[in-house]
Amino acid sequence: MRGEPAAIVGRLEEWMAEHPGVPVDTARTSLYTAAELYDTATYDASLDARAYAWSQEPRTREAALARALHDHAIDLALADWTAGRHLVGVMGGHRLERGQPAYAEAARLGAALGAGLVVASGGGPGAMEAANLGGRLAEQPDDLDAALALLAEVPSYHPTVEAWVHRAFDVLARFPGGADTLGIPTWYYGHEPPNVFATAIAKYFRNSTREATLLEVCDAGIVFLPGLGGTVQEIFQDACENYYATEESVAPMVLVGTAYWTEELPAWPLLRSVARGRPMERHVHLVDGVDDAVNLIVSRT
Repeated sequence: MRGEPAAIVGRLEEWMAEHPGVPVDTARTSLYTAAELYDTATYDASLDARAYAWSQEPRTREAALARALHDHAIDLALADWTAGRHLVGVMGGHRLERGQPAYAEAARLGAALGAGLVVASGGGPGAMEAANLGGRLAEQPDDLDAALALLAEVPSYHPTVEAWVHRAFDVLARFPGGADTLGIPTWYYGHEPPNVFATAIAKYFRNSTREATLLEVCDAGIVFLPGLGGTVQEIFQDACENYYATEESVAPMVLVGTAYWTEELPAWPLLRSVARGRPMERHVHLVDGVDDAVNLIVSRT
């Protein structure tokens, strides 16, 4: 599509008027809420599912521009939302199920961090959901055990997303209110439904934009729980940002699980080698448990 920006936008608006199947507002001014993404009783009919299905259709120039404009609108809305807030990231695997001890630990991590910071995650299930849950209930710590018990009755979004989502909304209904939390998921991973415990959801079509944005907004540092491909990508993408940063701009990186990150998936030795001699060196940490991770993050804020 050639022409001046205003003309391009005009043509896009004409195209969208002729193609009412575009499910998203490319000029939205706010982040999503869970109720907005899960706007129907069945998941397949929801805005979240419709947007993912649309993103998988054959790409045209107009559709590509619509996705780009949507993600730009999310960028602007996210900048407004994060202004004046200090965020700490919690990264970890999406396969972690409710009811597992590691899920409860991730939730307790979120609760402890959320006492003084805003908890941000990749916005999906597993450790991300647990962290957002904990962050949301940071001001209601006595409710966390009961919330975890309710969620454990529906451990996974398999075989159906509906039961998994409805149980989460049940928890929100029983324990209303709570602190602000942020989720930054992507429709690139359409098999990972967004969790409902983020009070604000910055959902992107382009995963590369989402990953860079997620790391960028976590000014108070990032805690990395055990995970696989996505979590490892985030570790070294964050490491690259810190590698070139000045001392005052380095954000702490805390890997939780000594055996996991040195033996099962040995990211720590490489991370430590990359950091050696750089301003980031004293800001990368490997700890055994979430309490140590909290202490490291809180001591810097």
